[in-house]
Amino acid sequence: MPTGPRFAPDGSDSPEGSLSARLAEFLAGLRSQVAPAHLAAACNCVIDTLGCMAHGADKPWSAAAARHALATGTAGACTVVGWDAELSAAMAAFANGTAAHAFEFDDVHEEAVNHPGAVVVPAALAVAEELDAPGLAFLEAVVAGYEAMGRAGLAVGPVSHMLAGFHPTSMSGVFGAAVAAGHLRGLDAEGLNHAFGIAASLASGTMEFTSSGGMAKRIHAGRAAESGIMAAALAAQGFEGARDGLAGRYGFCRVFTDDPQPQLLHEGLGERWMIDEITIKPYPSCSDLHPMVQATAELVAEHGIRAEEINRVAVHTTTKVCELNAMDGTASVMAAQYSAPFNIAAAVIADPADPATFDPERIIDPALAAMQARVSPLRPAPEFDDTYAWKQGARVEITLAGGRVLERTVHGQKGSMHDPLSDDEIERKFQILTDGRLDPATPEVVRSLPDRPVEHLTRHLRSG
Repeated sequence: MPTGPRFAPDGSDSPEGSLSARLAEFLAGLRSQVAPAHLAAACNCVIDTLGCMAHGADKPWSAAAARHALATGTAGACTVVGWDAELSAAMAAFANGTAAHAFEFDDVHEEAVNHPGAVVVPAALAVAEELDAPGLAFLEAVVAGYEAMGRAGLAVGPVSHMLAGFHPTSMSGVFGAAVAAGHLRGLDAEGLNHAFGIAASLASGTMEFTSSGGMAKRIHAGRAAESGIMAAALAAQGFEGARDGLAGRYGFCRVFTDDPQPQLLHEGLGERWMIDEITIKPYPSCSDLHPMVQATAELVAEHGIRAEEINRVAVHTTTKVCELNAMDGTASVMAAQYSAPFNIAAAVIADPADPATFDPERIIDPALAAMQARVSPLRPAPEFDDTYAWKQGARVEITLAGGRVLERTVHGQKGSMHDPLSDDEIERKFQILTDGRLDPATPEVVRSLPDRPVEHLTRHLRSG
């Protein structure tokens, strides 16, 4: 368990006072101070998130969210990707965030167990467009938002937080969106801290979708983006939030967990950067499953294994995956994307990187169901629990009909900070996901933003 200084519940006995204020002070100081390497990382995150938005915009849940946004947010000029519409910043961010999070392809901060791109990028894009901001300010807002969302996610004790039933993306996401929007609105440290205090009252979202389904999970990123924009706008109007909304006695990091780690709000500030720790997904499924998917796919490719040759597949993974990802993947698209057995089956007889593998018509293929049934009950492994979720891992053992056992361990999967995708791989993913939905030159435009206004990007998002 991480260790650090111990403070009174309201932070009053720390020499710095409010830990929320300390984080806000650091974030406020980032204006015109973000290193080129972090701006480049932000560009990759924006490119990836825009691809996810474009691909997710026409999904039924995204379309429903967009129709709601169109009905309630027409007084604005902010782009909704995939729709011929301009909305208020909050409603555009809601629609775009829902689309970005629509198909489990959006980026992840593994240790914080949240999806910052689908929250922070839509919020930053909408406010930057509303204010006609420079591209540099937009990218800085993305870096600052990732920092806030990642640190809020870490400080709440993410595993305890999630296993208690809270969905980390929607819960900690509101802080990332508030900071991104606040940065663009020019909030100083005091203003950002008020935005934190307001955002703490807007954090919401549960994990019930893993138990009884529904579409609510799909709007969690959009709702966090919308709420963060509200928090920053209220703070800009002089509305005051709690002084220590993140780490106070009843602050976010203490109320929604039994394992608070408030020191992680400030530990290593300026040295450890959340945007350096992002996983950009190669597969449209829960990232906790990616090590086993990668291991299975590598074994199948290396040995030319066919489904009919497999007697069973044993998977050793984390306790979290054993408890939350053992469902029948043929029940729904959401279940397929969260199911460890289904994703193992997809890695054997389909392409787990292809979004079409998770189409409603595809997931009910009897061959996938039959292969899924050959996956043994998942087993927790201490070596993977010990590094969860900073470094994800799994060991796959495939037993063939003749009794031969093939084994592969992946600890630090492709796409994570331990084995990152290259710029070219990220752009290739973008082109596959957009495929005519967005201008193919969009990645190049994003990389030019440090020297261009954000309007240079939004013109391309509207042109298709």
